[in-house]
Amino acid sequence: MSNRIPENIIEEIRNSNDIVDVVGEYVQLTKKSRNYFGLCPFHNEKTPSFSVSSDKQIFHCFGCGKGGNVLTFIREIEGVSFQEAIRILADKSGHHVPEQDTGDQDQSDPKHQENQTLLEAHGWLTKLYHHLLRHTKEGKDGYEHLKERGLSDEVIDAFQLGFAPNSKEFTMKFLENKGFHPQTMVKGGLLSYREDGHYGDRFRGRVIFPIRNHQGKTVAFSGRSVNGGEPKYLNSPETDLFQKGKLLYNFDLARSEIRKQNEVVLFEGQMDVISAYQGGIKHGIATLGTAISEPQAKLIRRYVERVVVCYDADRAGQDASYKAANLLKKVGCDVRVAQMKEGSDPDEYIRTHGSESFRKHVLDAAVTYMGFMINHLKQGFNLKNEGDRIQYIERVLDEVSKISKPLERDHYLRELAGEYDLSIDVLEQEIINRRKKQGLDKDKNPETSYTNNYKETSRKKQKLLPAFHNAERQLIYYMMHDASVSYKVQEQLGGAFNLNEHQVIVTYLYAYYEEGYEANPGQFIEQLPDASLQSLVSEIAMLKLQPDLSDAEVNDYIRVISNKRSEQESISSLELEQKEAERQNDPVRAAQIAMRIIELKKQLKSQ
Repeated sequence: MSNRIPENIIEEIRNSNDIVDVVGEYVQLTKKSRNYFGLCPFHNEKTPSFSVSSDKQIFHCFGCGKGGNVLTFIREIEGVSFQEAIRILADKSGHHVPEQDTGDQDQSDPKHQENQTLLEAHGWLTKLYHHLLRHTKEGKDGYEHLKERGLSDEVIDAFQLGFAPNSKEFTMKFLENKGFHPQTMVKGGLLSYREDGHYGDRFRGRVIFPIRNHQGKTVAFSGRSVNGGEPKYLNSPETDLFQKGKLLYNFDLARSEIRKQNEVVLFEGQMDVISAYQGGIKHGIATLGTAISEPQAKLIRRYVERVVVCYDADRAGQDASYKAANLLKKVGCDVRVAQMKEGSDPDEYIRTHGSESFRKHVLDAAVTYMGFMINHLKQGFNLKNEGDRIQYIERVLDEVSKISKPLERDHYLRELAGEYDLSIDVLEQEIINRRKKQGLDKDKNPETSYTNNYKETSRKKQKLLPAFHNAERQLIYYMMHDASVSYKVQEQLGGAFNLNEHQVIVTYLYAYYEEGYEANPGQFIEQLPDASLQSLVSEIAMLKLQPDLSDAEVNDYIRVISNKRSEQESISSLELEQKEAERQNDPVRAAQIAMRIIELKKQLKSQ
């Protein structure tokens, strides 16, 4: 841990950021008993195993094992250094961390320095292009274009839309004056390297749409030509900062509204998002010129369950809707698909009919995933032809068989039976056959609480552990929550725990208390230099044990641990005796010692 930021400032920032609020910005959390649960953001899962404790200010995933405090979470989720995590949390809580206090070892890494330089350059250009668009004659063409599209100044400002002048070297000279090297700017996609061997502006003569990461920092640009220049759209190339398949346009602004609405609207284009935003629909996001990827779908699912896919009404848009709906359904989303008139897109619809009509007749009227699938499948068949009609019905039955809820399956089967004059009994038998083949013949979908599931899992896990192992874990739990317990254990047992990782933890814990800290598992985790230790400590801190511990119970724990250590030492001593007997060519004595070792090991296993 860096010593450039005083510990009291780190502690103040950490204490000012409640872990439930911070994690809640990234994960949809539900309170169960005293803790909060959600889908783990660090591995793919369908049943929530990610637990956040408000009391202890820590998190732990019972699935993948990751755990820690609020700083650990920010470092993991954002992929940043300790110092950068401090700055992110400081921004959230309104604290100021001086620039000179944020350096750490990562800043000596050339790749890190280059990325920081590119972030800074993108920030400068975002301000420059926006200023040109809003306040100068050089930006008049871009400003008039956006006004023709119906955008207000407030929305232009909210999205920091800008304009790059139609000049070969305007941006290049600006960046050079700011001290940025052209070669690095080319690598970051901000400048071009021309055929004549000179550097030049990349986005000239275009309206600029800044693309921000999920922290709200510009990492790329999308430029639209306003005077007929080709190509019509020009985007930044992919870099370490900008990876299309991992980012979602407007996610930083939409995140709080997504949580508030418990829904996200997925658009195809940036103008769709912006037009909807201007109309008060502020939980819209978009992919970045490509089909939605699995990481993007998983990111959406971490925040919200319900997704309304709202793509263009043309064939390409509907095919894209089909792929997006499939992927979102696969990661566990409740998918709806909005339908618009042929040839229209969301931006055009909103400008023509208004946002209220869009909300009422498009978003609120969105069909279910299955309803959309049934209609979409029709496109590949001539339903007047008997053979095509049978193939279509087979395809629909394949989809219906995957539905987990019997009531929902019955609804679509009756619709199908009514539309094509089919026997409901026959269709039901077809579904039974399909579900058997897929291993889904038994409707096992108990709505049990996942907290109960994990309590049971925790019980099983503890029963499988040896007595001494459980004793060490539970004693460490009490030591982290009560300094007096730690002092007593240190005096009577010291570091003589049986498991190496437990020895390391208590050594750090003794040092933690010696430095004057109070009992606080969330704060103690920061003192651990290894992520695996942090995860283990968070797991132990999440144990559900009685709050109070008597001196007699502490002594019992110490006795179990000491006995185990004594037995281990006895085995080690006997093993040395056995080797000595073998060296002295005394096979009878060696065999007798071997039998004693076997008996001791059996006793240890039975404990």
